[in-house]
Amino acid sequence: MDSKLLIEKAKEAQKLSYSPYSHFAVGAAIALKDGKVILGANIENASYGLSMCAERNALYATYLQGYKKEDICALALYATSDKLVTPCGACRQVLQELFPLDAPIYIETSNGDSLNTTIKELLPYAFDEENL
Repeated sequence: MDSKLLIEKAKEAQKLSYSPYSHFAVGAAIALKDGKVILGANIENASYGLSMCAERNALYATYLQGYKKEDICALALYATSDKLVTPCGACRQVLQELFPLDAPIYIETSNGDSLNTTIKELLPYAFDEENL
């Protein structure tokens, strides 16, 4: 799937965010090899530690629909921000295990900043099954 189209899907997902505390809505979209796109958005809770990021919501939804790492083509993230917004540490760790290491991650903000990267680049010294 084209990166621009996937970013548009992430923008759609951002509208589904529940972020009454931070007012910082993030949308995610995962493109699958069969052409399907799965959306995710950040969902907050008054007990902040129970909130969930857009990336993990999209990735977990992907797995819950029966897809696996090998079915995933790309991830797009979108946030309304003046600065580039990359996945948090928890999301990077989850992506490292459940997302293809070299699959593209397209990140864009409302001011037009963008980054094309991979989880391998975002988390070069990841903790994985080899560390157990």
